Amino acid sequence: MTEQPAAPANPDQKNSLEVFPIPAFSDNYLWLIHNGTYAAVVDPGDAAPVLAALKTHGLTLAAILLTHHHADHVGGVVELTKQAVSGEFPAIPVYGPAHEKITGMTQTLQEGDRVELPALGLQLSVLDVPGHTSGHIAYVSHQQDTSDWLFCGDTLFAGGCGRLFEGTPAQMVESLAKLASLPADTLVFCAHEYTLSNLRFAVAVDADNPALVTRVKNETAKRERGQPTIPSTMLLERQTNPFLRHTETAIVRSLQNAGRLATNDPIKAFAALREWKNTYK
Repeated sequence: MTEQPAAPANPDQKNSLEVFPIPAFSDNYLWLIHNGTYAAVVDPGDAAPVLAALKTHGLTLAAILLTHHHADHVGGVVELTKQAVSGEFPAIPVYGPAHEKITGMTQTLQEGDRVELPALGLQLSVLDVPGHTSGHIAYVSHQQDTSDWLFCGDTLFAGGCGRLFEGTPAQMVESLAKLASLPADTLVFCAHEYTLSNLRFAVAVDADNPALVTRVKNETAKRERGQPTIPSTMLLERQTNPFLRHTETAIVRSLQNAGRLATNDPIKAFAALREWKNTYK
């Protein structure tokens, strides 16, 4: 278990935790977890929008949480660690994957570890979810009297999953199964607004799925209103995400009809599905 130093007593500190997205680049979401006084940021690829959000909401940064080493997830770390407040947080801890090298990381994590952030009253458990990168991790917060929160970086997306840049199909299948086993009402905070693109592909391989048809309508309406489609829920992902449904008869048949799969092997089915998505227009 890794633990951040306790924050000083603050009679004005709020107890309830909230999460909101900070848009960055063309489609990233940097997630800010806060209690009205202190904040932790997940995957800050750019420091500037995080600093702006902290200032706007009057928050003090207490921790940085990283899922993997890609630049759009870690690019703001060094600048953000310069914001440490002497006497309160003389150093901002930077948590990240034990099996990846990231400049500025101070606390390495792997499955079974817990992160304790007393300033926020927040505990997070760590899962190893390789596939997109070789050492990718995810964070799960088990909230009292409310849904769990999953911060999964680029492993699981709303309606999709990450490309296999470093890992294998077998690794990603195992990682996604691990995430899919979380409670149905778990809120899924992934790192990109890829949902509509993912769902267009999902319809191509799972067209007769009524839950998917409904989801396309709902998510399209959100984007037309300028709203994020994230977080989703794990139940919704199980029902509509083809990468969590790659063994379903309808999807296997779609792969076979497209000439992309000759067997019923589940790993080969997943690999074929991911390769199809890579080239889908």
